[in-house]
Amino acid sequence: MASASILLSEEQFLCSICLDVFTDPISTPCGHNYCNTCITHYWNTSGVCQCPLCNKTFCNRPEFSVNKVLSEMADQFRKSKQQRQTSSTNPEPAEPDEVSCDVCTETKPKALKSCLVCLTSYCDAHLEPHLRLAGLKRHKLIDPVKNLEDILCKKHDRPLELFCKTDLMCICQFCTESDHKLHQIVSLKEAYEGKKAELGKTEAKVQQMIQERQVKIQDVRHSVEFIRKDADRETADSVQVFTALISCIERSQAELIDVIEEKQKTTEKQAEGFIKELQQEITELEKRGSELKQLSHTEDHLHLLQNFTSINTPPPTKDWTKVNVHQSAYAGTVKTAVAQLEKTLSQEIEKNLHDAELRRIQLYEVDVTLDADTAHPKLILSEDGKQVSCGNMKKNLPDNPERFSLHANVLGKESFSSGRFYYEVRVKGKTDWTVGVARESINRKGSITLSPNNGSWTIWLRNGNEYLAGDPADPLPVREELQKVGVFVDYEEGLVSFYDVETRVHLYSYTGCTFTERLYPYFNPCLNKNGKNSAPLIISPVNHTD
Repeated sequence: MASASILLSEEQFLCSICLDVFTDPISTPCGHNYCNTCITHYWNTSGVCQCPLCNKTFCNRPEFSVNKVLSEMADQFRKSKQQRQTSSTNPEPAEPDEVSCDVCTETKPKALKSCLVCLTSYCDAHLEPHLRLAGLKRHKLIDPVKNLEDILCKKHDRPLELFCKTDLMCICQFCTESDHKLHQIVSLKEAYEGKKAELGKTEAKVQQMIQERQVKIQDVRHSVEFIRKDADRETADSVQVFTALISCIERSQAELIDVIEEKQKTTEKQAEGFIKELQQEITELEKRGSELKQLSHTEDHLHLLQNFTSINTPPPTKDWTKVNVHQSAYAGTVKTAVAQLEKTLSQEIEKNLHDAELRRIQLYEVDVTLDADTAHPKLILSEDGKQVSCGNMKKNLPDNPERFSLHANVLGKESFSSGRFYYEVRVKGKTDWTVGVARESINRKGSITLSPNNGSWTIWLRNGNEYLAGDPADPLPVREELQKVGVFVDYEEGLVSFYDVETRVHLYSYTGCTFTERLYPYFNPCLNKNGKNSAPLIISPVNHTD
């Protein structure tokens, strides 16, 4: 209300009878306003109910009520006038970083506005004519600006009122007839709005970059925590292996722990370096974001345009999308240490190593459920989607694109395009089966040859005693009938490994694979052979041993 009253002229708040600011103003039926006391006294003395301004006569004296809106505005105007009079008598000097009044000669108070026509900054007292006089009201007032001469064209000494989009610079009206003739010219306001919109987009981009780096910091910290836990587990495994052996193994154990800890320290140091770099970039981006926000909120068209180019571009930053804290592989370190021990101990050590390796891999267990939409019509799936066997008759099912139509295959519902995952399949009692993983684009309607080139990484049993894997197929080192098979995939490392869960022995690995599609768990229970192979493949929960 106070700011609104400043922009209104004093005459609008004066009673035409007492010529002073309204007190308890009322409105006559003809629309004119007077102090309640003034109009009452006027009618009492004249004897006629007539409007002093338009001379409209009323047969009966109107009943009045105070015009509350006008009364509040008059009170605010009265207070504002008193404050201006007080401040003009005892003005406070402007602070060093504030624009001072150009008219005041002694104490230089803070300027409230700068006039683009007068090229002068005014305090509250000296601004008053621009708010009251009709001729000065047409002048362009802006927030106070230092060095008003900077808004003048240095060639023509005229205000910079236009923007040349061809040369990306502010110009005056005369420039359009000389150096910038035939150029694309727009008003400062239009250019300001356009650049302000660009600043908003850049600011949003900077904020997004900040958020991405904050997320990356959390990712790095999570990786460090995971690696730390992995190192702790590896240390515990090494203790379990070496405490059962003689003193030479104890010495190897100490050396192995040192290597593990050194790798851990190196990884943490690398991660700390990443975090430091990310925090430094965030600091720079926050600084630039603050500058962009400040610039985007300015109402000074010229200031925005003159600083736009230098501040609109985000500061240079590193591409963090491919930067990761890689998890150290400790199994090789353990095996290297064990290889140096005496041959008589190698068998016991190897057994413990495989056990530790499988226990680590089992931590990546995922819940796998069979996808009925992919199952061959002869397959029989359990209600919970955890078991599959092959029947003798084809069911009448829709031949959707996902369904296998030639081989008795079925995929898991879950798919993976990054990270590591592990699941176990019970194969006991079967004479033929195939398990592993397959890429999304595997042939579902025609013949399939088990091969990485054809999109499958599997092991299989044929005729009850032929365990095979690879391309070309090689026999697997299976001494006894497999009961349960563990399948492990490291997507980034291009690794697919298979384990005998019961004996905790590694069976086979596909290494150096290049995965470009989503991977799905793959199952084939094979034909039931008149009941000889009727046992189901069962997706089993992992039994995590201590």
